[in-house]
Amino acid sequence: MNRVEITDPHDPRLADYVRLRESSLRRRLETEHGLFIAEGTKVILRAVAAGYRPRSFLLAPRWLDDLAEVLAEHDDVPVYVVSEALAEQVTGFHVHRGALASLHRHLRHTVNDLLGMRRVVVCEDIVDHTNIGAIVRCAAGLGWDGVLLAPRAADPLYRRAIKVSMGAVFSLPWARLDDWHATPALLREAGFRTIALALREDAVDLPQLPVGPDDRIALLLGTEGDGLSEHWIASADRVARIPMSAGVDSLNVAAAAAIGCYALGSASG
Repeated sequence: MNRVEITDPHDPRLADYVRLRESSLRRRLETEHGLFIAEGTKVILRAVAAGYRPRSFLLAPRWLDDLAEVLAEHDDVPVYVVSEALAEQVTGFHVHRGALASLHRHLRHTVNDLLGMRRVVVCEDIVDHTNIGAIVRCAAGLGWDGVLLAPRAADPLYRRAIKVSMGAVFSLPWARLDDWHATPALLREAGFRTIALALREDAVDLPQLPVGPDDRIALLLGTEGDGLSEHWIASADRVARIPMSAGVDSLNVAAAAAIGCYALGSASG
């Protein structure tokens, strides 16, 4: 193990881990340096098992044994051993799971890869990292094949998205679309039947939506607050809604994604 004890929160070797809660800073830093942060031993193990190469580890002493096998396999990678108080100073929050890793970022799938799949969730400008992580986890857990992201959607490899997905972002294929406006036509040309989840008077209740066993489905989900754009709704093959009661008009987008994935997946047999 390449173990390095660090007691100075300003040590430049810890630069990958600074101010993890500041999303704008992290987006710039992680993009420029081609990295992402995994939090917690389970998530770190899943990232490494999925083939992402570690740059470094930041660990409280009590987590060394849990990651001993991975640390031995990557004995050229520095393991920065710090107190939990110092980890909090560096990261800007209490790292209650006590373990962080910085890993090399690389895109594993292309849009064309996903256009050849059977069931995909398509996220239009969903900006909350927690929602993106939850949607990826739902899609993976309910047997869907992948997730396509509009250009302005949140980053699945941001720490919060990874944590909420419990590492599903490492196993479920995802890719970022280049052209928001052309996306509906792109999906149609690829042979998908596009289903938009939206609050529209002409929307069909989701349980009543006919779905055939041979249908290739793209489930369209809109951004928090405003929902899907008029352009994506107008371009969809069908518009569906989740029946609601008690005066509630809609669900959080991640909850809606789970219901949509289950309903359309179950309908397909």
